[in-house]
Amino acid sequence: MTTPPTAPPEGAAPHRSGFACFVGRPNAGKSTLTNAIVGTKVAITSSKPQTTRTVVRGIVHRPDAQLVLVDTPGLHKPRTLLGERLNDLVVTTWAEVDVVAVCFPADQKPGPGDRFLVDELAKVRRTTKFAIATKTDLVTPEQLGQHLLAIDRLGRETGTEWAEIVPVSAVNGDQVQLLADLLVQRLPEGPQLYPDGDLTDAPEEAIVAELIREAALEGVRDELPHSIAVVVEEMGLREGRPADKPLLEIHANLFVERSSQKGIVIGHKGSRLKEVGTAARHQITAMLGTPVYLDLHVKIAKDWQRDPKQLRRLGF
Repeated sequence: MTTPPTAPPEGAAPHRSGFACFVGRPNAGKSTLTNAIVGTKVAITSSKPQTTRTVVRGIVHRPDAQLVLVDTPGLHKPRTLLGERLNDLVVTTWAEVDVVAVCFPADQKPGPGDRFLVDELAKVRRTTKFAIATKTDLVTPEQLGQHLLAIDRLGRETGTEWAEIVPVSAVNGDQVQLLADLLVQRLPEGPQLYPDGDLTDAPEEAIVAELIREAALEGVRDELPHSIAVVVEEMGLREGRPADKPLLEIHANLFVERSSQKGIVIGHKGSRLKEVGTAARHQITAMLGTPVYLDLHVKIAKDWQRDPKQLRRLGF
C-alpha cells in the first residue's frame, strides 16, 4: 500500500513536476548531459552519431520537484525509413513536454542542421525553449563567448525566444546543477509522477538491449553503427540458484544488415563478440545489481533500416 504524498509545510515552495526534453543534432552531448543530471547512467553514449534510437526518460528526485528528462534521437536529414521514424519521434516529443532544451556543442559552429532544427521548434508555440552550449570543456573562454553570441543570433533570426542560454560541461560537471535548477523553475506545480527510487521508466529488457548495443558500437567502422540492432529474446533469473547467489540469464541477438558486417561484429575466431559480451556484462551487472550470464548471437536482417516489416520486428 502506498501512502499519499504529504502536503508541503505552510510557507514552503510548492512541489513541481514535469518533463524537459534535450534535442539537437546527432552527437550534441544530449545523452551524456541526461546521465550527468540524473546522476547515473540511464542513456547509452557513444562517439558515433545517432546512437540514441528511443526516447529515454531519466528521473531526477528532489525534495522540491521531480524533473523527468527526456533524451531523444538526434534530428537529422533521414536517409532511411528508420531515420524518418526517429525524426517523427523527436517532433512528437517536443509537443508533449514543458521545456525543450536545444543542445549546441561548443566545439562546432551552429550550422544548417541547427537552423533546420530551431526553425522546426519555432512551430511549437507554447513550450518554453532553452539553449544549451554543451561540451564547454573543449573550448577556450573566448571561443565559448563567440558560440553563445551565435546561439543568441540564431534565436533572433528564427524568431525563437530563448528563456535561458546556459553553457555546461557534462564531463566535468560545470553548471550542470544550475541547469537542473533552471529547468525545475519552469515546471508546473504538481505531485510526483514516478515512485521514489525510479531512475528511468524504460523496461529492464530495453535497458539491457541498449547496453549491449553500446558495447557493440565501440571500435566498429563508421558505416556499421546504424546497421546494428539488438533484441533480448529471453531474460530471467536462473532457476535452482540459492537466493543469496542469483544469476540473471540473458539471451540476445545482434542484428546486422549484411554477412560482411556479421564478420566484423564477430571478429577473428569470435574475439570481437567476446569483447562486446564482456563489456556489456559488466555494464548490465553494474546497472541491475545482479551477476549476469550473457549469451550473444549475431544474425542478418537484410536491409532492416529500410524494411517496414523488419523495423516492426526490431521494435521501431
